[in-house]
Amino acid sequence: MIETRGLRKSFRSRAGRETKTVDAVRGVNLEVAEGEIFGFLGPNGAGKTTTLRMLATLIEPDGGEATIAGADLRKDPAEVRRRIGYVAQGGSTWDESTAREELVLQARLYGISKAEAHQRAVRALEAFQLSEYADRKCKTYSGGQRRRVEIALGIIHEPKIVFLDEPTTGLDPQSRAHMWDEIRRLRAEGMTVFITTHYLDEADALCDRIAIMDHGEVVAEGTPAELKREISGEVVLVGLDATATPRAAELLDTEAYVHKLETADEGGLRLYVDEGATAIPQILRRLDGAGLDLGSIELHRPSLDDVFLTKTGRSLRES
Repeated sequence: MIETRGLRKSFRSRAGRETKTVDAVRGVNLEVAEGEIFGFLGPNGAGKTTTLRMLATLIEPDGGEATIAGADLRKDPAEVRRRIGYVAQGGSTWDESTAREELVLQARLYGISKAEAHQRAVRALEAFQLSEYADRKCKTYSGGQRRRVEIALGIIHEPKIVFLDEPTTGLDPQSRAHMWDEIRRLRAEGMTVFITTHYLDEADALCDRIAIMDHGEVVAEGTPAELKREISGEVVLVGLDATATPRAAELLDTEAYVHKLETADEGGLRLYVDEGATAIPQILRRLDGAGLDLGSIELHRPSLDDVFLTKTGRSLRES
């Protein structure tokens, strides 16, 4: 449904008297299958939204090529627009209009007849559990309700692909979980869903496949399970006082069972080992023998943050 080759975009920014070129997207290659929830994961400023806006024809690429739902992005952007839905990160509803009015208007803008537009609005309101609020002004809705209206607007014309830019940013946990269910429902109904997110748990739980982006480049791509399998073994987090961390690192870095040792963002050390259950007793004995006081020790399976850390040298949570 989506295939890109060497997609890139640069912007010029002015700092004082100097004009500088910023490479926002640097030769992105992607393939997204039909009926897939595909996640674009990365920190703010990584180039996710710029890539999304290029795929949605909102900005023109500087180079590369792409095919969206069978239409050529650069040669036939109008046809691409007919085949996609797009839901921006910012709000797209009017305070003084109702959800029903918004949906009918959006359908009419796509050339759908008045009668059919009203029928589609009713179906969308029911599907997104908005019927109860259908004729209330949007300014009275909660953040979660308003976000559901925005996604309903993005699919009212029944596109083959819907692009969702940070669909759950700013939502409370309950609204966020409900939004996940709505996105899964769209996939179950045959729609291809492309989302950008900087939430690790969202990408892990929701997406069939993900691409991790950093500094305008895709640094990893695959299913969440595949990416985590690239990091062998398990992760042991050792909590230590700041004064003890350098000495502990010196002691543990030479141990045969430690494949990799890093200073953890939250303090202490992060150790990559084959088997955490056998490594932990050895870590405890080594630190105790050196007279170092241990604050905490935790065993973790590799996470998407560990994947990002391995690929970029820093934590996505910190970024």
